[in-house]
Amino acid sequence: MVDTAPLIPAYGGASLADLPHSLLAALGLDGPNPLGVRPAESVCMFLVDGLGAELLRAHADTAPFLTAATGRTLTAGFPATTATSLCSLGTGVPPGEHGMLGLMLAVPGTGRLLNCLRWTMPDGLAVAPETWQPATTVFQRAGRAGIAASYVGPAEFQGTGLTEAVYRGVRHLAADTVDERVEAVRRALLEPPAYVTVYYGDLDSAGHRHGWGGEEWLRQLAIVDRMAERLAEALPGGCALYVTADHGMVNVTTKLDAEREPALTRGVALLGGEARARHVYAEEGAAGDVLAAWRDTLAGQAWVVSRQEAVESGWFGPGVRAEWLPRIGDVLAVPYTDLAITAPGAHRVEAAFVGYHGSMTAAEQHVPLLEVSTR
Repeated sequence: MVDTAPLIPAYGGASLADLPHSLLAALGLDGPNPLGVRPAESVCMFLVDGLGAELLRAHADTAPFLTAATGRTLTAGFPATTATSLCSLGTGVPPGEHGMLGLMLAVPGTGRLLNCLRWTMPDGLAVAPETWQPATTVFQRAGRAGIAASYVGPAEFQGTGLTEAVYRGVRHLAADTVDERVEAVRRALLEPPAYVTVYYGDLDSAGHRHGWGGEEWLRQLAIVDRMAERLAEALPGGCALYVTADHGMVNVTTKLDAEREPALTRGVALLGGEARARHVYAEEGAAGDVLAAWRDTLAGQAWVVSRQEAVESGWFGPGVRAEWLPRIGDVLAVPYTDLAITAPGAHRVEAAFVGYHGSMTAAEQHVPLLEVSTR
């Protein structure tokens, strides 16, 4: 990677937040169609966790079906992480509007972090999903228009905080294996109009543990390719399948322990976000000193900006709702080199990863949008 300006997501025209508007428009709902999706009786979105567009291009021979599909590239949004992207896809608005602004965010007034993926907080504290993310979901909009909205994915996700925050209004069809998911999608598409989302997460898991491009990651990519082909074969007439992802990934070669680097601990109250998109919450009155220290320490390795600079630069979208601003770190540190800013004491598993995501590099931001249709 090289030292360049951040790849600001293309909100409003080519981001994940724009995709649901176009899919609903394809199903006949009034509203914008920024991606120009053609009308269909039903649509299925195959969401592959971690399938970056650059990663797919680098291993086209392992995914011949996906490589042959008609496609274009979208930007994930900032940060390029699952909780944020799922919320963009679930609401059709950028992070600055839906408020899921990172993996681990400060809950104002508590002095604690919410893990937005696992929906956990220390000390037994809790946050109501509908309070944290109050926006109407695209699935609620679909239901009001008489469109059956279904989510096909692991049973363990049903009823979780993240699911309740981003998938409100959806019918959850629990399906753990590939076979079960393909069959659930097939059945859901038999009753048009339908808006079906099917999720696969093992590619991302393999990338985190072993790195993208390795043997296990390639095995998972082959599974994804065959699953996409099977979903396409299951499409009734007049339907369309769209394959996309929540983010890409990079393999890191350098790790900086932010818990043991004195310059990165002074004045810091909470260390949130994740290794490629850190939210740094300063103690009262220390924000300026923290910003200067992090900039000096990470010079030549990461974009380090204040909350105001990130918001004004459009990292989270055209604007950020005033009530969401305290969720953003006083300082944001976003590596553009092969660096991970880890916290092994608090997050031992994450610190041991090989593959990471979250930043605004092309490898992390660019995701595919591939289409196969029977219309």
